[in-house]
Amino acid sequence: MSHDPLLARIIPVLAGVPGVAAIVLGGSRARGTAHGASDTDLGLYYRDSAALDIDRLRAAATELVDDPTADHVTPVGEWGPWIVGGAWLAIGGHKVDLLYRSIDQVADVIDACRNGEISMHYQPGHPHGFCSAIWMGEVALCRVLHDPDRLVAALKARTAPYPPALRDALVRRFQWEILFAIENAELALPRGDSTHFAGCAYRALACVAQVLFALNGQYLINEKGALAQAANFRVTIRGLAGRVAEVWRQIGAGQHAAALQTLREVESDIRAVCTVG
Repeated sequence: MSHDPLLARIIPVLAGVPGVAAIVLGGSRARGTAHGASDTDLGLYYRDSAALDIDRLRAAATELVDDPTADHVTPVGEWGPWIVGGAWLAIGGHKVDLLYRSIDQVADVIDACRNGEISMHYQPGHPHGFCSAIWMGEVALCRVLHDPDRLVAALKARTAPYPPALRDALVRRFQWEILFAIENAELALPRGDSTHFAGCAYRALACVAQVLFALNGQYLINEKGALAQAANFRVTIRGLAGRVAEVWRQIGAGQHAAALQTLREVESDIRAVCTVG
């Protein structure tokens, strides 16, 4: 943390807030894929038995932000049961996002994932939905910044190696839906329903990403950029990035039948990869 002046300024202040049991760096900055304009994503972990003191957190944020009138710190639960809550802040000219997570609830989800139990949930900001395994992936990929009781460290130790039962559950949950989504897109063609068609195409491609991440033992924590990443995995399908781009070019040009053909070829290749795996 010491080499990053922004984190060196923020972490001690947030760590002093009652209820903050651990702080982690997430997103692209934790994975080493950030660019200059990337947000700084900070996970604030709390115990269910010692809730976050939101008033103190709000006061701490006011100390840090560039414009105290512009910050908004939510109560726990305001963003739903999976995103939970947090804040969007501007500190030293940088965008800093806070996200709350319950250590206890995340531990339960990790146990479930290791047993091959996953669930999908409607969630604004996640067009494909929020897969419960995201919580496990967040722990696996994060960089721990403050963890005095080694709570996150203990969870992190349970994320590696990638659980075979989780891989199998994700492939089982998402592979069949690729073809199902394509067939639903076909039904939209006679009605000229381009919106529904595009939604089905997105759904099919999102499921492709889920399957390829699982086959490669990689945690998928956000749909953004997932297909581009999957195109470079050891286990993938030929020309994935170009074929995805072609699907959207064809849809944009109104060439829906051609888009369906491209999607069917992708689905066939995914099925072959799964059979080999």
